[in-house]
Amino acid sequence: MSDDKLRYFLKRVTADLHDTKRKLQTVEARDTEPLAIVSMSCRFPGGVRSPEDLWEVVADGRDALTEFPADRGWDLESLYDPDPNKPGKSCTRVGGFLDDAGAFDPTLFGISPREALAMDPQQRLLLETSWEAVERAGIDPVELRGSSTGVFVGVSTSNYGMGLPNVPEGVDMYLGTGNTTSVASGRISFTLGLNGPAVTVDTACSSSLVALHLAVNALRRGECDLAIAGGVTVMATPGVFVIFSRQRGMSVDGRCKAFAAGADGTGWGEGGGVLVVERLADAERNGHPVLAVIRGSALNQDGASNGLTAPNGPSQQRVIRAALANARLGPADIDVVEAHGTGTVLGDPIEAQALIATYGQDRPADRPLWLGSVKSNIGHTQSAAGVAGMVKMVMALRNGVMPETLHVDEPSKHVDWSAGTVSLLTEARPWPELDRPRRGGVSSFGVSGTNAHVILEEYRPQVAAPDAAEGVDQEAEAAAVAPVLVDSDVTVWPVSARSRAALAGQAARLAAHVREHGDLAPAAVGWSLATTRSTFDHRAAVVGADAGELLAGLDALAAGQPAGNLVTGTVTGSGAGPVFVFPGQGAQSAGMAAGLVGRTPVFDGKLAECQGALAPHLDVGLVSVLTGDDESWLDRVEVVQPVLWAVGVALAAVWRAAGVVPDAVVGHSQGEIGAACVAGILSLADAAKTVALRSRALAVLRGTGTMASVDLSADAVTARLSGFPGVGVAAVNGPGTVVVSGPPQPVADLVDACQADGVRARLIPVDYASHSPSVQDVAERLRADLADVAPQPGHTRLVSTLTGDWVDPASMTADYWYDNLRQTVQFDAAIRVAVAAGHTTFV
Repeated sequence: MSDDKLRYFLKRVTADLHDTKRKLQTVEARDTEPLAIVSMSCRFPGGVRSPEDLWEVVADGRDALTEFPADRGWDLESLYDPDPNKPGKSCTRVGGFLDDAGAFDPTLFGISPREALAMDPQQRLLLETSWEAVERAGIDPVELRGSSTGVFVGVSTSNYGMGLPNVPEGVDMYLGTGNTTSVASGRISFTLGLNGPAVTVDTACSSSLVALHLAVNALRRGECDLAIAGGVTVMATPGVFVIFSRQRGMSVDGRCKAFAAGADGTGWGEGGGVLVVERLADAERNGHPVLAVIRGSALNQDGASNGLTAPNGPSQQRVIRAALANARLGPADIDVVEAHGTGTVLGDPIEAQALIATYGQDRPADRPLWLGSVKSNIGHTQSAAGVAGMVKMVMALRNGVMPETLHVDEPSKHVDWSAGTVSLLTEARPWPELDRPRRGGVSSFGVSGTNAHVILEEYRPQVAAPDAAEGVDQEAEAAAVAPVLVDSDVTVWPVSARSRAALAGQAARLAAHVREHGDLAPAAVGWSLATTRSTFDHRAAVVGADAGELLAGLDALAAGQPAGNLVTGTVTGSGAGPVFVFPGQGAQSAGMAAGLVGRTPVFDGKLAECQGALAPHLDVGLVSVLTGDDESWLDRVEVVQPVLWAVGVALAAVWRAAGVVPDAVVGHSQGEIGAACVAGILSLADAAKTVALRSRALAVLRGTGTMASVDLSADAVTARLSGFPGVGVAAVNGPGTVVVSGPPQPVADLVDACQADGVRARLIPVDYASHSPSVQDVAERLRADLADVAPQPGHTRLVSTLTGDWVDPASMTADYWYDNLRQTVQFDAAIRVAVAAGHTTFV
């Protein structure tokens, strides 16, 4: 081989090696990419209806177990017997139960009452918690329709509804889908319109943690961009108590005494929980709240052990080491583990020894691995056990506290605690800040041998330095995501629901939440309600200056009573969205919008953009005009019209930021420039140029004419005009409201004549005649000034007040903007066209 060929060959090999290395690094980075938990929701015993409620239970050291509920049709008198040898009996009558486990609002999810009755409560609970978790992430669930969001849920059994002797007519047809576990995930995807993977997992008690692991891997592989992961257990029958009593696996007092010397068996509980998970980089870019970071996870199986249902210590060690490897962390990097910790005589010692063998080695004596189990508070919630542990650990990370594990008389004597540095959390301890993020592990083991372990980490956002090359304005970016009304005198709280009863229930729950968390800022609550909640047909809005007024309005709504600060209604009609209406000249006033300047970041930001666009054409500052004491600008058309345009565009930005997005726009005369800008037909620069140069041209016409408003129909006004030379109809604003324009004296004479006939008429304080032949004097100037205005297709429909019909955006060139100033304003016709298209709301 020649030297040249050898050199070429070596270059090719080197290049291939570099390419292979790059690909391997990409795969490795993908497989270990950190994931963000952006939201959580849950229902657990003790009245727990939120992660905050669960944290109160564990932080207060409360036992949430109760005697068997009386509302499930169980034969409580014959069910209990302290002798576990008695067939068909439970040796305990205590467990962890949900309040109102059968409560469900099917209308929210578009489900009929009959189908809801046939549905396993576990499916109902997953629907509720999934919807709630998405909302808590700041995402409108309806907006996820068509997205690649995945659903991964753990459900072990469904013993609801099957074998009933008497099933109501029309209900039986839904029993199949209502009680098939695969539908538990599929129904969530169907209801929300999600196109990502939908998987129901059954690995018994590890189901929900296995579901989370699958969600993590799906996100890393790009199979979905957002994932709903969790699990649920609702005990429709007492069968699990009976079975484990016979197997001697039940605690006689129904309580899990995790890792305690007095442990005598498990105690059953129920509940459900859901996490919303996203790639960390995506969560940060999307502005979603990051509650904690999933650094790593792993699954494995016990394989052949000393029994099908017996735990396997070596397998538990392997799954922990695999999760640490996936997280690229060592055992000493983990501070605490939320253990499986069921309180069984066999399982707990095996788990403890596995933790000691993995986490407990080579640790300093003053930094033991701390060990706890939420099962001591709420019982073993079976398929929901893993997600219960996750919610507890996330809340512990965020609160800097490691809660105590209950019912520990002393550490189990079946564990060699001296073999490593592991300690039980027999009392709550501060979780101190370290020179690295706090980290914890969560374990979950299934009775069939499937083990899962997850590594969680405290979220510490990286604060990047501003990139001068890219011109990043961090203050502007912060303002863009801040609440619209930061310092408003009045706040609006919108509430909606599928039915009137549900609307009252929403109001009651919101009021209770606000009272429970008394430090909530009213504007922040209003922002969340307006931008992160789906909007349904039954609606209400409460207005108030402070929390007291707002709560009073909510109380009235909850009670079905009227209130002065409460507006209610039901959506009717075609469902067409709102129309933004931009006024023409005459809407200006001293101090208009001054209350928004400096108090509303979105308004300020858009006003600054408008100021920048106007700067080449206008030598006054918008903020000084709106907030200053000098009112002379009100007499200068070349200032009035640009200021009106800028305020309209900025107000539209405020409405959009509050979640009110127009389906169409309309503008009266020069207001059409703002409408075209907001519709995306004119760029901000072109719109600013059009309004500024057009109003400057109008200044040339000062003293040549005037305008007047007449309360008559267009036909009636036209019939009167023959005696008033040069006067014409300038604008048709409604069926009985017309504006005329023309030479000053004839217009004044027309007003006098109308008033003499009892017709309401008044002069408009302008000294030029828009929409009249006098405008022809500036035709060539306007066409030259606006020759390079380049309309775009836009994103929102515009109904033209020049033509009285929907506009072709391509027509909005210089000729259009001259005609818009010269021809009659067909506002009445434009509004009628919008109404005919189904629009009934005009802002």
